[in-house]
Amino acid sequence: MTSWNDLHLAAPEFAATCRTRIQRDGIALLASLRADGFPRISGVEPLFHAGELTLGMMPGSRKALDLRRDPRCALHAATTDKEVAAGDVKLTGRAREITGGAALDTYLRALHAAAGWAPAPDAFHLFFIDLVDVTRVSIEGGAMHIDNWRPDRGLTRSTKRD
Repeated sequence: MTSWNDLHLAAPEFAATCRTRIQRDGIALLASLRADGFPRISGVEPLFHAGELTLGMMPGSRKALDLRRDPRCALHAATTDKEVAAGDVKLTGRAREITGGAALDTYLRALHAAAGWAPAPDAFHLFFIDLVDVTRVSIEGGAMHIDNWRPDRGLTRSTKRD
């Protein structure tokens, strides 16, 4: 299991830039796998808490049921313009459901502090995302930079020019 904190310890500047981009709009796109194997895209509101990238979901939501059945997922803080001015962050990982204990309690306190409300502990699904890889795309100086981090090889960069 590779947490967001593991990324932060390995590549702090990259992790901070990615986190800022994911948090910027307050919403990201989650890709999960439906029971028939096709992808499902859903909006989610990621929250960083205690070194983890967390996703809370309404009880019984299709995306939560998808993740319970197959934890593989992707998260995309989507590009909103052709110039990629704000950058683009996407990651793949595995969702790990948290159903109780101290992790759930501290998450609920953090959510209340961030959003001004929190559901009852049994009225939602909570997942921590264990990272497989994280990619950031940026346009700087007329070139596209693709930074990618994986736990087994660290941070790499490729650059594409017109």
